Amino acid sequence: MTKITIQATVKADKQKVWDYYTNPGHIVNWNFASEDWHCPSATNDLQAGGKYQARMEARDGSWGFDFEAVYTAVTAGQSYTYVMPDGRVVDVQLSAAGDGTEVTITFDAEDQNPIQMQRDGWQSILNNFKKYAELQ
Repeated sequence: MTKITIQATVKADKQKVWDYYTNPGHIVNWNFASEDWHCPSATNDLQAGGKYQARMEARDGSWGFDFEAVYTAVTAGQSYTYVMPDGRVVDVQLSAAGDGTEVTITFDAEDQNPIQMQRDGWQSILNNFKKYAELQ
């Protein structure tokens, strides 16, 4: 399976980045790739065996879907791994980077969309997170 890696360096300390990236109260504010989408709800049981869920919808109501995954490993403040219902794995790592925090996400590609489209979509969401976390 093809793995895709994306990254962003957020100008904030690791604890803030972890909190903003994993807390549902923050997730709903950044978890979308473009302004014509939003994330009206999210839940996150951040522990091995716990479930993550986020509702993704077009703002005009034309389409939406539930993103779900189950955690297989969590190291608080540092990293986690989850598996989506189709078996694809996602690894998230946070590491200190100068006066900020580097977020690195590696995920298994799906076979419905081109690799570049998947990379761009996930990178747009991560860039949206970076913008949100740095403005708070």
